[in-house]
Amino acid sequence: MNPGGRPSFGVAKPMRGGSGKAASPDRGGEQFPPLPGDDANPVAPSIANDRNVDAMTRLADRANNIHEQVEVGGFEASVHKIKEQVLPRLLERVDPEAASTLTKEELSEEFRPIILEVLAELKVTLNRREQFALEKVLIDELLGFGPLEELLNDPEISDIMVNGPDQTYIEKKGKLVMAPIRFRDEQHLFQIAQRIVNQVGRRVDQTTPLADARLKDGSRVNVIVPPLSLRGTALSIRKFSEKPITIDMLKDFGSMSDKMATALKIAGACRMNVVISGGTGSGKTTMLNALSKMIDPGERVLTIEDAAELRLQQPHWLPLETRPPNLEGQGAITIGDLVKNALRMRPDRIILGEIRGAECFDLLAAMNTGHDGSMCTLHANSPRECLGRMENMILMGDIKIPKEAISRQIAESVDLIVQVKRLRDGSRRTTNITEVIGMEGDVIVTQELFKFEYLDEGEDGKIMGEYRSSGLRPYTLEKARQFGFDQAFLEACL
Repeated sequence: MNPGGRPSFGVAKPMRGGSGKAASPDRGGEQFPPLPGDDANPVAPSIANDRNVDAMTRLADRANNIHEQVEVGGFEASVHKIKEQVLPRLLERVDPEAASTLTKEELSEEFRPIILEVLAELKVTLNRREQFALEKVLIDELLGFGPLEELLNDPEISDIMVNGPDQTYIEKKGKLVMAPIRFRDEQHLFQIAQRIVNQVGRRVDQTTPLADARLKDGSRVNVIVPPLSLRGTALSIRKFSEKPITIDMLKDFGSMSDKMATALKIAGACRMNVVISGGTGSGKTTMLNALSKMIDPGERVLTIEDAAELRLQQPHWLPLETRPPNLEGQGAITIGDLVKNALRMRPDRIILGEIRGAECFDLLAAMNTGHDGSMCTLHANSPRECLGRMENMILMGDIKIPKEAISRQIAESVDLIVQVKRLRDGSRRTTNITEVIGMEGDVIVTQELFKFEYLDEGEDGKIMGEYRSSGLRPYTLEKARQFGFDQAFLEACL
C-alpha cells in the first residue's frame, strides 16, 4: 500500500500467446485466440473465404427469393371440381340429421347409389378410383373437416396452419411447407372452424372471435376469425402422436443423452416438483406427457388446462378444463379456480398444462402443501428467465406480498427446471436440466446438472452438439434417497 496513494494491485504483465513471447498489440494472448485466417494459421484463409462466400450467397438467395403459391392440380383438382357439382344435388336427397347419426362406413354404403344416380344425371363418367376418392371427399365434407381430413390423417404432419381459405402450411419433420389444399371460400372454412369448436361446447363468431378447442384425438386447435384476422378465418392445429411418447423414445430421437434420460426418469419417480420451460412448439407438452409415464400407478393425478391436451400415461388421472365467460361476460372458471378446487379432491399430484398468470401462485401453494411431484409448463428461453417469469406472473396478480417472499416461495417449491428448445434445423432438444437450490440474499440460486453444447452444423444443415454433465453432486439427492434412487441419480449426474 502506497502511503497516501492508491492501493497497489501488483505489476501488470504483458499478455502472452502460446509461444511465450509478449503478445503484439494487434494480437490477443490466450484469452484472445487468433481468428481464422490469421497469419498464425495459414490453412484457415481458404476455409474462412469459402464460408464467407457461402454465407453471402445464401443472403443473396434469400433477398431474391420469389414465393410461389402451390397450385392444387391433377387428380385431386378434378375430383374437387366434380365434388362441387355433386354436393348440392346430394344434399337435396339426404336428410342431414339422419346422416349425422351414421358412421363414415355406414354413410359410404348409403351414399354410393345416390352418388351414382347424381353422376348419371350430370352425365359424368368416373372410374373406380375416382368414385372412391369422390365418396371420401363428400363424406369428409359432410361429417368431417373437409380438406383438413387428409392432413389430420397424415402421421408425419405435426402442425397445420390455415391462413384463410387460400393458404395452408404444414410442419413436417420440423420444417414448414405449403400444403396442396384449398377451401372453397371463406364461408366454407368458417363452417369447418365452427364444427370443430362446437364439438367441445364452445363457439366462435364476430362477438367471440377467439376460441380454443381440441379434436377427438387430443389435438389442440386455436381459431381466430374476422374482424381480428384480416385474411379470413385462421386455424392453428397442433397434432399429437397417437403412440404415447416416452423418455426413452425422446432419447432415441436424439433429444437427450442416456444420463439425462435416467435423471429425468428418477425426477418423475421421486416426486420432484418440475417446471418444463421452452418456446412455442419446442416440445413442452410432449416432455410433460413423457415424464408422466414415471408416476406411480397408485397416485391420483389431476391435470388442469385451458384446452385439455395432456394425455397422461397413468391410470388414475382426472383431467379438468377451464371455461370461458358467456356472452354476458359471466360464468368464467379460471385455472386459479380449478387449482383451489383441486386441493379439495385429494390429489397426490397437480399438473398444470401451462401457467400464464397469477395461477402460478396457486401452483406453488399446491407444491408447498404436500402435493410433491407437481409439474407445469411455461414459456421461457432459459432456466434463469423461467424463474424471472414465475416471479413476474405472481406480481401481475392481485397478491400483495413482497418480491422477496415470492422468490423464497419459488425457491422452496421448485426442484428442477427442464429447458427444451426447437433448434433452427427443426430438431427439438433438451438443452438444460437445472436444479433450484434455494436463496442467497434475495437471489434464487440454481445449479446446472446437464447442458447441450452446440459444436457445428453438418452439410445437411443438421446441428451437431453434445450433452455434457456438469459433474456436480445433485442437491435433490436427498429426495432421491427417500425413494431408493440416490445411487442411480448420483451416477447419472456425475
